[in-house]
Amino acid sequence: MSSLKSLGRVAIVTGAGTGIGRATALCLAADGYSVALAGRRLEPLQATADLIGAAERVLIVPTDVTQEAPVAALFAQTVDRFGHLDLLFNNAGSGAAAPIDQLTLAQWQGVVDVNLTGMFLCLREAFRVMKAQTPQGGRIINNGSISAYTPRPQSAAYTATKHGVMGLTKTAALEGRAHHIAVGQIDIGNAGTEMTTRMAAGILQANGTVMAEPLMDVNLVGESVLYMANLPLSANVLFHTVMATNMPFVGRG
Repeated sequence: MSSLKSLGRVAIVTGAGTGIGRATALCLAADGYSVALAGRRLEPLQATADLIGAAERVLIVPTDVTQEAPVAALFAQTVDRFGHLDLLFNNAGSGAAAPIDQLTLAQWQGVVDVNLTGMFLCLREAFRVMKAQTPQGGRIINNGSISAYTPRPQSAAYTATKHGVMGLTKTAALEGRAHHIAVGQIDIGNAGTEMTTRMAAGILQANGTVMAEPLMDVNLVGESVLYMANLPLSANVLFHTVMATNMPFVGRG
């Protein structure tokens, strides 16, 4: 075990280079977590690490979550550096907007690989680590989406994978009980990131119109994850929805 285990709570955040992942990593670090930052590109991960500032509590691990070996290496490096794992924020994701009859197999497969297979691989590795460590257990928070409940137009791949994430969350929460592993899901609507700026300009609605939608501060997502993360393992938020109040979701379509 690394001597750095004395640094206390340890989290892995996937997709940590931008947007929700970066905001959550900053929030966790500000609360005292040591954080392993995972993502495909080194430069954005380094930018997140620079914003955190405390180099002794940050580990950068460029990771393709769709591949078994890099995911295993991410978790092994985290445990080697910090000694244990308390939290996985299973956040990495992607999308492809197109009508169903124009969605290519490559687009579909790319979204499935990241949003569902990647999430499974990270969750599986977290289970392996959390079951083996002493004391046993930990927490996993999957980034679902409000699209796990209600789709947007032209979002077949994204919506299908997010429905799949919900099933994965429920199954993992059930299996985790015996091993002190709490598994929950955060479903986010219109957090203000680089990916959602187009919504403020106007986005296709279910009735065929294009309408600008309100956004919320992405840091509220980080605070929501932190709340879920800091519960005792005897309590779990199975599903948590945080969204811009006036966005079209309830009654969408």
